[in-house]
Amino acid sequence: MGYQLSDEEVNHAFDRFKRLADQKKEIFEEDLEVIVSEEVARMPERYVLVSLHSESGTDQVPTATVELEIDGRRMTQAGSGDGPVDAAYRSIASMTGTKSRLLSYIVHAITGGTDAQGEVTVRVEENGRTASGHGSDTDIIVASARAYLNALNKISFWVSGESDPLRKIGVLDRRARPR
Repeated sequence: MGYQLSDEEVNHAFDRFKRLADQKKEIFEEDLEVIVSEEVARMPERYVLVSLHSESGTDQVPTATVELEIDGRRMTQAGSGDGPVDAAYRSIASMTGTKSRLLSYIVHAITGGTDAQGEVTVRVEENGRTASGHGSDTDIIVASARAYLNALNKISFWVSGESDPLRKIGVLDRRARPR
């Protein structure tokens, strides 16, 4: 595939591959491509998804219980929403304290079949900063949570001033810049 990964990145990618292999009957090259590309683009994560449980149906209010690790501390939050993704996002927003606005939400099937991985891409805006986030999983609700957290981690990284996020992680600062 042409990627250069560190030993830590290879180990993390292999762990994700094993989890995916437990969920799917057949692994495709596209599945591996997503796993490896997410490792290459990986950055420090302030917010880490530990677990997610969602419930929805035609006769019940959609709910989600999300467990995150935030700055090394585990937190759990339950919430409801217009659908299971909205419920998960509201729970995550409550725990992270974000005031971000979801600008776009795109779902794409990586491969075919009912056990295909879904890839979610989101764009969020907070305080004039726009970040895109990507997540994948065989469970589209989990992929959605990963994408949202990926975008929030980028904004957090930007705010921390650890490096030049415009160049490294694709965050756009739409605020006026002095000339």
